[in-house]
Amino acid sequence: MWLQMRLYLLVALLFAILYGVISGIGVAVGGFNPIAFLFIGFGFLFIQYLIGPSIVAWTMKVKWVSEKEEPELHRIVAEEAQKAGIPKPKVGISQLSKAPPNAFAFGRTHADGRVCVTPAILKLLSKDELKAVLGHEVSHIKHRDMLVITMLSVIPLIMYWIALSFMFRGMFGGRRDGAGYGVLIGLGAFVVYFITNLLVLYGSRIREYYADRESVKLGNAPHHLATALYKLVYQNARHKGSKEMKEIEGVKAFFINDPSRAWNEVRELAQVDTNMSGTIDPDELAALRAKTVHLSTGDKMLEILSTHPNMLKRIKYLSSLTPGY
Repeated sequence: MWLQMRLYLLVALLFAILYGVISGIGVAVGGFNPIAFLFIGFGFLFIQYLIGPSIVAWTMKVKWVSEKEEPELHRIVAEEAQKAGIPKPKVGISQLSKAPPNAFAFGRTHADGRVCVTPAILKLLSKDELKAVLGHEVSHIKHRDMLVITMLSVIPLIMYWIALSFMFRGMFGGRRDGAGYGVLIGLGAFVVYFITNLLVLYGSRIREYYADRESVKLGNAPHHLATALYKLVYQNARHKGSKEMKEIEGVKAFFINDPSRAWNEVRELAQVDTNMSGTIDPDELAALRAKTVHLSTGDKMLEILSTHPNMLKRIKYLSSLTPGY
């Protein structure tokens, strides 16, 4: 409930900021018409909503596979979707053969849901770990997370267009006093653009926690999902600076973890796998539950600027959950 409440409060805050900025500029600048900016922002939102899934599939070179080609993958996705109460999503495998192991989901509606994996994750994870990951991805579809984040993203976009408009109007619009006033409004809008971007990233991190929680609610053991995330971090870290990592940079927000942060997270996660087995068992997860997680200033900054939560904090959250709670 607290995760849901935080998201509701975030949505209310972002739209309150939008209303406040537009109203404030309208009062300060006579004749300001916000309709054009709203039209531009929601126009881009609509285009992104329409073509977003195609862009993700094209970037990751997704091949949609049949049940005959990948019976086990289809079976797991079907089971998780049934438990989540949504239609079975399309199932795809990325044809980027050297891509880091990962999974992702996207789609505009429940009926349009798509769950995809990279080939490497099928070799890396056990059956139970893969089920936990796919339960996470199915949960994103269930809660229409692509639509939610796309909707929130329109607010920084509107702030950006307002900032650009007033900056250019101020620099090239004529009278010196009016020009300076326009530049100030433009700079203020850029500050709000930056703040609202951070708030949207915060919303994305909430959705990741929520999808983890829902995967456990579907019956997947927390230590299986924790182990899957742990393995993904270590394997993704090996791809640091690689050509494959650069190819997926534009769509990493859709992945179950942020592969570009994996190198920094490896050091933190070493303290969780106390017996160095390469997995996180129930006892290790229980021990983590009793600990207080401390992050360095650099780690906190990285998290603030990321679409995904810090992995140590994320696994700590998993330690507080029980299957099918």
